[in-house]
Amino acid sequence: MARNDNGNSNRRETDRYRRAAEDALQQLDWAIGYLHGIRKVEISRALAKNRSYIRRQLMDEPEEPLPSQTTDES
Repeated sequence: MARNDNGNSNRRETDRYRRAAEDALQQLDWAIGYLHGIRKVEISRALAKNRSYIRRQLMDEPEEPLPSQTTDES
């Protein structure tokens, strides 16, 4: 039974880290939008690429495009 408790503990810890990573990505989304809004397009584009990499490669989630990833100012 101790093994099951350890498995549940590991699962809770993993879920906690995933929620923290998702919260950080939401903050990054805000920063990307803000930078794009103040016309810091190159910086927002670089951060958007980093965000996409994190979602795809590190979190195994599909990419969610941001409005700032597609711009007329490209």
